[in-house]
Parts: sequence; structure tokens; C-alpha cells
Amino acid sequence: MPKRLVVINPNSTQSVTDGISAALNGFRFPDGPAIDCLTLAEGPPGIETQRHVDQAVDPICALVSREAAAADGFVIACFSDPGLQSARAITSKPVMGISESGMLTACVKGERFGIIAILPTSIPRHLRMVRQLGLTDRFAGDRALGLGVAALKDRATVYDRMAAVAADLRDRDGADVLILGCAGMAYLRADLERDAGLPVIDPTQAAVAMALGQIAVS
Repeated sequence: MPKRLVVINPNSTQSVTDGISAALNGFRFPDGPAIDCLTLAEGPPGIETQRHVDQAVDPICALVSREAAAADGFVIACFSDPGLQSARAITSKPVMGISESGMLTACVKGERFGIIAILPTSIPRHLRMVRQLGLTDRFAGDRALGLGVAALKDRATVYDRMAAVAADLRDRDGADVLILGCAGMAYLRADLERDAGLPVIDPTQAAVAMALGQIAVS
């Protein structure tokens, strides 16, 4: 049977899932694994707080259990990596979190990475992941746009703030590679990379690349 990778958007906003799927078109090949992007209907409209993260864990695990027989791997497409370790505990298939994957990928693209967060309240969760991965010495900074997930689809509102945050991470914090701190930012990656003059990591693309590599050798 053809291989299949399931990418889970843990929030219930379909437009975010659509944006994730569009950003993954370059990974879809006629003879390659199918990449199916699923919206977690039980999730909040956006994962913006620790409570949202915690509420998403059980529904994510239930979805992984339902899909496990028909999938060869999973990506949890939220930068808080909700349910990552729990999902890994219930399936032998590879499960990638985009925060973990994005940070590890950034370390091969530059010396010090900066994260573009959506909200200031997101930053403590990101810092915990940096510490858990032992990457404190490679971490330049984390700055927030001050926008929730729902606002990310409005390019006119988002991009100027994103470019300003990217410039601060580059010029004030010394980042030489940037990570988009939300899957909903994916559609802006190429423009930001051009304007900031630095590599910009879409963490969902990073996680999918890792998952496809695991599927290929499994």
C-alpha cells in the first residue's frame, strides 16, 4: 500500500490547516508518501495558552490511535508540540513535533536561532523546549508579534510586525537563522527570508522532512 503521513493541526481552524497543506506541496511527489493534513475538530480555534495545549493532548492521542493503522507517521503541527510524548507512547510510527524539529533544523542552518512567537504568553513554552533540547547556547531570542492565531491570516496586519520582529532578532539578539513560531505563519516564510536576509525555518516543513526520512528507512 502507498505510504501515508498524517499532519495534525491541533486547532479547529480549517484555514490554518489549508495553509499548512499548501506549504507542504513541495513535499508531495507522484511516487512519494501521501501527506494528509487533518484538522482537530475538538481543538480550540487557536492554541495560545498552556490550558489550550493541555486540552489538546487527549484528542490528539485519540486521533493518532484512530489513524495509526492507515498511517506511516505523524506530525503534530503546533509549535507547543502538544501531546508529542503521549502520542509517541501509543504508536510505533514516527511522531514529529514541529517545535522540536524546527529547532533541530535551525541548528544546521546557523549558529544561533531566534523564534518569532505569536503572543508573549507563548514564549515560556518555547523556552522550556529550548532547555529540554539542551539548546540554550544556540538560542538567540524569542520575540512576539502580539497577535493570536486567528489574526495570522490577515497578511496586511501580520507582515509588517513580523518583519520588524525578525529585524530585532537579527540586529539586537544576534540570530542568524529564524524559526516561525506558529504553523499559521507558513505562507509568509519565503517573503520573510528574502526581506530579513536570513534562513527562515517553517517548522512544519522541517518536521515533515524528518518524518518522511523516517518513513523512507522504516
